[in-house]
Amino acid sequence: MSVGTGIEWTEATWNPVTGCDRVSAGCDHCYAATLAKRLKAMGNPRYQKDGRPETSGPGFGVTLHHDQIDLPLRWKKPKVVFVNSMSDLFHDMVSESFVAAVFDVMAEASQHTFQVLTKRPRRMQGMLERWLANGNEIDGHWTPAPNVWLGTSVEDQKWADQRIPLLLEAPAAVRFLSCEPLLGSIDLRLDPETAKALHWVIAGGESGPGYRPMQLEWARSLRDQCRKTRVPFFFKQWGGRTPKAGGRELDGEIWDEMPTRSALPAITVAG
Repeated sequence: MSVGTGIEWTEATWNPVTGCDRVSAGCDHCYAATLAKRLKAMGNPRYQKDGRPETSGPGFGVTLHHDQIDLPLRWKKPKVVFVNSMSDLFHDMVSESFVAAVFDVMAEASQHTFQVLTKRPRRMQGMLERWLANGNEIDGHWTPAPNVWLGTSVEDQKWADQRIPLLLEAPAAVRFLSCEPLLGSIDLRLDPETAKALHWVIAGGESGPGYRPMQLEWARSLRDQCRKTRVPFFFKQWGGRTPKAGGRELDGEIWDEMPTRSALPAITVAG
């Protein structure tokens, strides 16, 4: 379940889990839920479990794919890999032992860079802190692995205030934010110490039928906050009826900044 991807900030996707449940306004027009419904109708065997109608949908029930866990170990050429583009690794229905198995593989497949993005940073932070307290070890592998980037999605100030502090407390080599779909202005509250613990910010607008337009000032504000504190900034898209409808330029420029390995600490543990 690795595919080339149209996601501008990664190179491949790996989905040992599929399916999810909506938890906030940023999930209202979830591309993964829409795609899962289509894949179920096409007969794809990995998308036949339905989720709850009120929070999920056809083909989007949480499903663990044990046969896909070791997939990155078969890839010899280094890749930047988005983990679970069709789910959330820290969903409550994903067992801790399964999450640990995924982290084992990411640590072992050190030739790759893995990007883990969640809307459930409380579970992520708690789980990783517990592993760290128990000897920093998962079945023989050490965590946090330097090739694993941890991120959380924040769509507006409400969720930024709740999720960002939890992300910054999580033991990680790289921490990042996905402000997509950006549904309101966000003050990242990047004082000098906070900026040291945050390594990347992605911003983008919503796409698809019923999309909510992103305002120019929201995107500019995030860019300017990042520039002021030297946090790499990536502007993914304006969005619209289709993801590429509005293009990618912000004030006439393409913003494709990403963390540079040579500029990152080997391990960053908050606190």
